Amino acid sequence: MENASARNMWGDYLDKHLEDAFHEAPQVIHFCDNQQDADLCADLVKKGIKKATTDSLLGLQYRNEPLPKIGDFKVVTNWKGEAQCIIKLTSVKLKPYFSIDAAYAQLEGEGDKSLDYWKKVHWDYYTRELEPFGRVPRESMILICQEFERIF
Repeated sequence: MENASARNMWGDYLDKHLEDAFHEAPQVIHFCDNQQDADLCADLVKKGIKKATTDSLLGLQYRNEPLPKIGDFKVVTNWKGEAQCIIKLTSVKLKPYFSIDAAYAQLEGEGDKSLDYWKKVHWDYYTRELEPFGRVPRESMILICQEFERIF
């Protein structure tokens, strides 16, 4: 972990949770691709409102990132890289974009928490994410739906 604030937060967590001392170091992440949304989403997680996040499988593959798995820890930072909290994945499911439902959109906790809002902002995000690779989002694209709990 190169991020000092994330490393410090993980150390503080381990001081209180020795049972996780042998777990691999958590991934350090921020949500979204811009400061306003990244900071807002980190705040929503800290408040217990945001309990899910969704990556595109294609985006992960193009960035050579491993598939997330249940039990993974992640240190959530704001856009500046300052650690905000630690989450632990409780569910990871691969689903096509078209199958996302209102209950899942509510778990993401963004905007008005509606499915319409979720579909618009995520479609726009996946469009920006895939553009450098000459790809476009599709209704049938596979998403990685990750539910989590804030643990620290």
